[in-house]
Amino acid sequence: MDNHPTTGHLHGDDGSAVRILVIDDEPDLTEVLSGALSGEGWAVRTAADGAGALTVARTFRPHAVVLDWMLPDIDGLRVLYLLRQELETVCVLFLTARDSVEDRIAGITAGGDDYVTKPFSLEEVLARLRGLLRRAGMAQAPEPEGDRLVVGDLVMDEEAREVVRGGDLVELSRTEFELLRFLMRNPRRVLSKRQILDRVWSYDFGGKAHVVELYISYLRKKIDAGRAPMIHTVRGVGYVLKPEAA
Repeated sequence: MDNHPTTGHLHGDDGSAVRILVIDDEPDLTEVLSGALSGEGWAVRTAADGAGALTVARTFRPHAVVLDWMLPDIDGLRVLYLLRQELETVCVLFLTARDSVEDRIAGITAGGDDYVTKPFSLEEVLARLRGLLRRAGMAQAPEPEGDRLVVGDLVMDEEAREVVRGGDLVELSRTEFELLRFLMRNPRRVLSKRQILDRVWSYDFGGKAHVVELYISYLRKKIDAGRAPMIHTVRGVGYVLKPEAA
């Protein structure tokens, strides 16, 4: 059985690396986002305001834009409108603290493709971008299983946010889902508590590593209960997800 995640390698329509433009005026946020996006093998540029973003976009020609709603010079909706004048097919993911239904509708109506509210986990933003890019056709070999991850008898449907193990539906909280997604995207790879904390919890969480231990125990009770364990502790290092048999 193939125990690797069933996802295609994302690339641009010309075969080059996916290009992502991050537009936000919070330096700490753009730094952590840039690091995570670069870790996906994507080319990343940043801009701290709308005017700078439009200048970068003209030469960088991004495939996707991560756009803050509230910018110091031009409103994010206006930036989106101007971007669409030159890049009709660019994928746009709004990042904002505004989470009312009216704001979500306004962002999508204006041409935004998806919406994440602050604070957010890096894993959530990456997942949303992967989904947007796949739907835009930027996948080397799209899998018939679409947005599913498969490790052994554990299956995650990222789009439907459903998890099944051995045919049984597993109910997870939002944080448990993001934690499991990170583990399933890195099967057989030992992940440290710090790596997990940085990717699964919000970028400004500032919490302690013991919260990782707590949520790993929650996951074990739901994923491994009554079954061969898949979530293993590597003492002094971290955690690894792997099926019982190779």
